[in-house]
Amino acid sequence: MKFTNGYWLVKEGVEPHFAATAVEAQKDGDELVVYAPDKPIRTRGDTLNTPELTIRYSSPMKNIIRVSITHFKGQIDNAPHFDLNRDDAFHGEITVNAGEAVFSAGDLSVHVPLGTFWNTSFQAGGKIITQCQAKSTAFMISRRTDRFLEDPLTAFPYGDKRPPAGAFVKEELSLGVGEYVYGFGERFGPFIKNGQSIDIWNADAGTASDQGYKNIPFYLTNKGYGVFVNSTGNVQFEAATEKTSRVQFSAAGETLEYFVIYGPSPKQVLERYTALTGRPPLLDESTFGLWLSTSFTTPYDEETVMNFIDGMAQRGIALDVFHFDCFWMKGFHWTDFCWDDKIFPDPAAMIRRIKAKGLKVSVWINSYIAQRSRLFEEGWQKGYFLKKKDGSVYQTDMWQAGMAIVDFTNPAAALWYTEKLGEVLDHGVDFIKTDFGERIPLDALYYDGKDPIAMHNYYTYLYNKTVFEFLERKKGKGKACLFARSATVGSQKFPLHWGGDCESTFEAMAETLRGGLSLCLSGFSFWSHDIGGFEGTPDAALFKRWLAFGLLSSHSRLHGSNSYRVPWNIDEESVSVCKFFVELKKSLLPYLLETQKEAHEKGIPILRAMMLEFPDDPVCPFLDRQYMLGPDIVVAPVFSADNTVEYYLPAGKWTHLIDKRIESGGKWIKESYGFLSIPIWKYNR
Repeated sequence: MKFTNGYWLVKEGVEPHFAATAVEAQKDGDELVVYAPDKPIRTRGDTLNTPELTIRYSSPMKNIIRVSITHFKGQIDNAPHFDLNRDDAFHGEITVNAGEAVFSAGDLSVHVPLGTFWNTSFQAGGKIITQCQAKSTAFMISRRTDRFLEDPLTAFPYGDKRPPAGAFVKEELSLGVGEYVYGFGERFGPFIKNGQSIDIWNADAGTASDQGYKNIPFYLTNKGYGVFVNSTGNVQFEAATEKTSRVQFSAAGETLEYFVIYGPSPKQVLERYTALTGRPPLLDESTFGLWLSTSFTTPYDEETVMNFIDGMAQRGIALDVFHFDCFWMKGFHWTDFCWDDKIFPDPAAMIRRIKAKGLKVSVWINSYIAQRSRLFEEGWQKGYFLKKKDGSVYQTDMWQAGMAIVDFTNPAAALWYTEKLGEVLDHGVDFIKTDFGERIPLDALYYDGKDPIAMHNYYTYLYNKTVFEFLERKKGKGKACLFARSATVGSQKFPLHWGGDCESTFEAMAETLRGGLSLCLSGFSFWSHDIGGFEGTPDAALFKRWLAFGLLSSHSRLHGSNSYRVPWNIDEESVSVCKFFVELKKSLLPYLLETQKEAHEKGIPILRAMMLEFPDDPVCPFLDRQYMLGPDIVVAPVFSADNTVEYYLPAGKWTHLIDKRIESGGKWIKESYGFLSIPIWKYNR
């Protein structure tokens, strides 16, 4: 959110209160507490009618500093909070002298000058890594009174460029020359985030916009640190926009808390961020194989399903998981966990027949209950749904007619939901696609009284946590797997996630990869996408190129909207391409399983931006059309119909995994590839 009009002026109606100076610092247990009024205090009279910010510095673990900024502390806190970890054995060090207060957390320290202009600095290795300079730390009051603000649903978060009415706390951290910003979750626009305004606000908007399904208030830079803003609400970032040499972040209310996380390498930043927010469990080996879906609106029954499964086997294409999308249930009934008995009269027997062929089974669900669902009446009467202010059920016709939304802040509702889901698992279902979770209203009442705006992003965490932990109880540790679309901080503990609704174009293929690279720089280790694109039917060239990309991602799924994604439905060469890359991925399975141990133990993703693995190579910070698959394999998908691809190999010796060529890196390569190959090089360590 921009509060200023250029560098010198604030926007109309905005009243700024910047931390001007640190007048006092003291130790309070394990915290350093600093008091910063919004003007210098030269006489006793200056203490009158003067707002003051209280800034607390502490540490949950080594090389992480927590910063809590408070204006009024007596506010009611009815927001949910992320589940964060801490090292109780670790304690920061505090020193306060006449001119400076310092809080140290291992190699990272924050330095606060006392009695002079506000200019705090975070330091590591004897250098300043980032600073809070003049007019950085502040609370802002917007006194807008126009009619537009009477409806918060339209004023927030997208719309008028002026801040909505109310109080905000904001912070700015400096960027150095040549410093690039990454992360913020799954974002499909430019990979480097400098120059972007970013709302941390989950939305069902597809992959072709600046909105996203998985918004994470965390960024890292190529200068050795990351920043995590600890708020479940709409954190708004200005990444080198409002001020071109700073990242600003702000949130509504009277407090703001963030963590500065020191590496110094990008991998170490992610390792420490995921130590704080959580890491994924190990996934079953079968999840790394090929998933085949019925697709969304395509007609299907058991005969269709078996023809697909048998058709893959007859063509020598190894399949590991078969997925039933939405219409395994009757339309207008989602979600009721009941198989459409006209199409599947004996689902348990059908699933046994599928599993006899060596496959796992996945089904689609969401957390919305249509009015015609068998669950609606019971959920309504027992108070298991989100409510309006008058106590009635919050309902909408968006998606399913009259649908309600399960309230997972109610433990009884969560238990009821999983008990109904258990009936499906008892048929033999292994994995669950937890779709949606983004269209969550801003004026609903929750069972536990939580703020609905702060719950908007957090809802998906409770939804997926409920389902994943239930799967673990039913199937056992290491056997649970989701295929989730929406996410927030900590959702990486409930893998896995896919990229959402993309178009069947080369451009969408590239934007999908950018989303995956950004997500995997935001604490997520596993990631997939719809091979061929979701919307539309891909032409043969696009489909074959997407097959190679999809089967060289951590997880691989054939899925579409209104057309089947079996390869012979495209052309016969697609069958050969699919078979080839499935076999290639199978040959890499031991490597992938070893790589997922690093994800589980350290939070390092399987799909890695080049800068994550080669942070000192000056070319790698800019690369967003190629990636590392684990620590040793570079993959450069072909994003063109003319078969050409240009990519970069970092310095070192590389062996092509298909044609066995050996190349020396440190250079760009432009080549033409047939459909049975791709730039895939293994680093010779």
